[in-house]
Amino acid sequence: MRQIKSICVFCGSSMGNRPSYAYAAASLGRELALQKIDLIYGGSNIGTMRVLADACLATGGNVTGIMPHLLANREILHQSLTKVITCNTMAERKEWMGKLADAFIVLPGGVGTLDELFEAFTWLQLDVYEKPIGLLNVEGFFDDLLRFLDRATHDGFIRREHRQNLIVDDDPGRLIERLHNETLVKPHSKWVDELIDDTNNKLSSQ
Repeated sequence: MRQIKSICVFCGSSMGNRPSYAYAAASLGRELALQKIDLIYGGSNIGTMRVLADACLATGGNVTGIMPHLLANREILHQSLTKVITCNTMAERKEWMGKLADAFIVLPGGVGTLDELFEAFTWLQLDVYEKPIGLLNVEGFFDDLLRFLDRATHDGFIRREHRQNLIVDDDPGRLIERLHNETLVKPHSKWVDELIDDTNNKLSSQ
């Protein structure tokens, strides 16, 4: 069983059009607090990001917000967080998130949320961090994305071992439990060499 003391959650700066998105964010925030897991997130006081943080704080949890100065200066920084880290760039924000979190959970969101998901997924693929990633699949929100990843895996752009490491569930408590318990699948050490050989072989056959 993996020891997880902090989880970084990626989610939306919008509320979305379905009440289930805010409900899921609040449920996850409460669950993190009840399990004594620190919440790391983007620091915002808008959208489901605020709902998540408020629910965690109201249940007695610790919440760290990480926000670039550019956004903090627009007065969207949550003012009641346990800890705030300000930084210079969006890239630096993600670096902080990667360092501080023991795992990641992704809620429904837009372009920024997907950017954060794929950055963390790339870290895991390249073995920068060995930290599990979970998708909280509220009302099937990520179904089309998962189909895309399956297509990319089938067509040889994602290794099956890497695809298997993305943990998907629609229940916050169960998703956290799976982050604790599921074993990350690592490809054998020669997988990059296989990519080089495959590239050379296919180019030579053209």
